[in-house]
Amino acid sequence: MRLALQQIPLNLIKEAHERIKQDILRTPLLKLNTSDTTNQIYLKCENLQPIGSFKLRGAGNAMKMTDPVLLEDGVWTASAGNMAQGVGWYARKLSIESTIVVPDHAPSAKLEAIAKLGSEILKVPFEEWIEILKTHHKDGMEGLFIHPFANPNVMAGNGTIGLEIIEDLPDVDIIIIPYGGGGLSCGIASAIRQLKPDTQIFASEVSTAAPLKASLEAKKPIDIQYTPSFVDGIGAPNIFEEIWPLVNQLLDDSKVVTLQEVVDVLRSLILENNIIAEGAGASSVAAALNLPDEGKKIICVISGGNIDTHKIVKILNGITP
Repeated sequence: MRLALQQIPLNLIKEAHERIKQDILRTPLLKLNTSDTTNQIYLKCENLQPIGSFKLRGAGNAMKMTDPVLLEDGVWTASAGNMAQGVGWYARKLSIESTIVVPDHAPSAKLEAIAKLGSEILKVPFEEWIEILKTHHKDGMEGLFIHPFANPNVMAGNGTIGLEIIEDLPDVDIIIIPYGGGGLSCGIASAIRQLKPDTQIFASEVSTAAPLKASLEAKKPIDIQYTPSFVDGIGAPNIFEEIWPLVNQLLDDSKVVTLQEVVDVLRSLILENNIIAEGAGASSVAAALNLPDEGKKIICVISGGNIDTHKIVKILNGITP
């Protein structure tokens, strides 16, 4: 039986930052070019990481903390793409083998990136993939399993984003974080709750896959009707029960946006801000633009920028991929 996940102590997040700082980019905080709100919206651009995603932080911390003996048989993870690249990137750096179990709807851009890193790819039905995330197990797999979000060392690595946010904008009022499995939001929130506890911390979800909002309203984890979309980096049929207590403790609410709102934001980010984001990353900006105009300082985490080229073309033409 696994121990319940707890808020990550600040000292462990600071140690993680020292551990990975030579490998990651300390991403900039850029002001959003917009006239649609009196709020000051800033972008934490994790799409600029070497793999185009924040996942490098958590994967790196977890793997660099592990006894090298335990890495001799390689590593594996279950990921739709970004954690896969984080694990694959560090596996190549450490000269060990890596295997990535991906769901059958994983986008081609992310699969190509995984293959370039030298990882072996194993595609499974979406339902089986979700079960691996729940059980942390798959028959026949060898090596160390790096859970993409329900892992304290992964969350500590993610929490380093929170340290950088407070260094760059100490009077931030609101932080909005794309919600997939909860590892990013809980990692960042762990740092923020210890550094600036009065900050409001919201998740962002899309209306086609928003289990967190439904669970927060029900005050317990519940299943929802899940519809896959081009916003593939977030969303699931349910909240994972092992992370639910921590999510419920650390986050104030979830802000749900439509697919059309994400498309509009992606187009604006490209044309007006010269930023390539994926749907998950843009969801935080869409959520920020829906908040009341109150002169708040808001930070949106752009969690990743790995998006298929053909989707970008459609988005630039105002079409939902």
